[in-house]
Amino acid sequence: MTLDRWLSRLPLDSPSAFMKQVPTIVGFAIAALIAALPNGVPITNGPLFLAGIALVVVATVFSLIIPWRHLHPEWAVVIPVLSLLAVGLLRLGTGSSASPFVVLTLLPFVWIASEAGRINILIASLTTFVVLLAPLVVDGATRSAGDVVRAFFSPVIYLIVAIVINEIAHRMRVQLAAAREAGDRQETLLAQAVQAQDELVLNEARLKTANRLIQSIWNAVTEQSVIGTDLDGLIDVWNPGAEKMLGLTEKQVLDGKYHIIDFHLSSELAERLQDMDARFTTVSSTDDFSALVDTVRAGSADVRDWTYVRPDGKRVVVQVAATPRLDENGHRVGFIFVATDMTEAREFARLKDEFVGLISHELRTPLSSILGYLELLRDDDEDPLSEEQLQYLAVAERNAHRLLRLVGDLLFTAQVESGRFPLDIKDVELNAVVSASVESARPVAANAGVTLVAEVPDHTVDVRGDTLRLGQAVDNLVSNALKFTPSGGTVTVALRQEGGEAVIAVRDTGIGIPAVELSQLSQRFFRASTATRNAVPGVGLGLTITKAIVTAHGGRLDIASEEGVGTSISIVLPVETPRPVTEAIPHVEVAP
Repeated sequence: MTLDRWLSRLPLDSPSAFMKQVPTIVGFAIAALIAALPNGVPITNGPLFLAGIALVVVATVFSLIIPWRHLHPEWAVVIPVLSLLAVGLLRLGTGSSASPFVVLTLLPFVWIASEAGRINILIASLTTFVVLLAPLVVDGATRSAGDVVRAFFSPVIYLIVAIVINEIAHRMRVQLAAAREAGDRQETLLAQAVQAQDELVLNEARLKTANRLIQSIWNAVTEQSVIGTDLDGLIDVWNPGAEKMLGLTEKQVLDGKYHIIDFHLSSELAERLQDMDARFTTVSSTDDFSALVDTVRAGSADVRDWTYVRPDGKRVVVQVAATPRLDENGHRVGFIFVATDMTEAREFARLKDEFVGLISHELRTPLSSILGYLELLRDDDEDPLSEEQLQYLAVAERNAHRLLRLVGDLLFTAQVESGRFPLDIKDVELNAVVSASVESARPVAANAGVTLVAEVPDHTVDVRGDTLRLGQAVDNLVSNALKFTPSGGTVTVALRQEGGEAVIAVRDTGIGIPAVELSQLSQRFFRASTATRNAVPGVGLGLTITKAIVTAHGGRLDIASEEGVGTSISIVLPVETPRPVTEAIPHVEVAP
């Protein structure tokens, strides 16, 4: 063990007063023993000798019973001062200047001189000066010049020694404090190092586990192709899904220095370059790679349909999600392309649309025939039906019309999916469209006990579009609002113009729709959970048709809802310049 390490283990607190008094006690005990021997040091003054012994005993008792650690440290020097005076009395009682016990002066003297504070140098020197000069004063005998010089010279030497001892003790205390501080710092650093090592081992184990998990997940992704490239499009990541989809192993691709555009149709890339919005163009349009990552370079993820070309010439229709590839500092270092094979999905969608269209066409003819014969039965004057039969006939006719509307909706959605969406574009006055929808819904609202309110501006709001289709879209929204609003609620149909847009907002105080389902409302045949729980009739085509109509007119459908509070759906369309009207459309309110 090195000296610094040994010193660092020593306590910085001073020993107790009693422990410091022990050497003096031992010295006095030896002196008393020597004086008690037959041939020992003669006792010349018994009372002074006993007074010295008694004084040192008193000092020792004080060192034991007084809690010096709780007092100011400077008060502890009282013990060695009393011990020095006891040495002086012992000396006077055993031969005065000739007493051999003057050497005991060193023990309390060193104690006082080694205490912290320069004042202790003076205390030690003055007390020693008193002890050494006492024989000259007490005895009163004539002393030689040498005795006088020696009596005054010795205290000076003691003063010098006190200065040296005090300085050495001070430096030792400083060194001990520094050693202790360094030791504490080393222990702290060692504890931190041990903790850091433990955390490093734990993190290393976690990292290995995470790497194994990631590798397992990576190898398990066989139905999606994941391809990573650098900033220039050179492939450096190739997962098992890409190997399965494109027929090349990772080694073949990485060794062959393949580029991502090597697996794309050049005609699709060229078409994409021509259609790219100039606002997002970040590179020259002559770069085929920019067709794949131009939107990503602009800061947005890109999901698009492409056609992959395998080395054997086979084509695979895929949906590719392109995202940036970032390093640990968040800087883009490449791109990631996740592709899903859409061949079966596209074929299934095509067959489904064909099936829906075929069935719809096949149903229209017999339904029209049924409705025709039902009408003949109802209008037969020669053989009129009874009142009860007419009620039965009305039920059959109503359901046949409902089925015919459903067939029409199915045909319309099939047209939307196939891209064959006919529109009769002309000037449309939305005021009339909204008012007509409200008027048509008045009987339904009255029967349901729902208040129907129309808010239409005094000036006309014109758009370019298909009057019939826009009316159908508004009818769908109003019909849905009435179906989802319980008795006593309110449905508000408002038309307003905001800048260059016309807004038809349909608000209700109905059962609402959960927030997590809002994004699915425009999907075919989707019905909100609140609709199924409350047994609201419908097949889930109304909003799909409405969104298709609005999108075809260059507008958008904004939906906001809160379960238990109500729903607001707005049709937003580009408008023409409004013009004044000769007769304002009145505020319409249909109350139950």
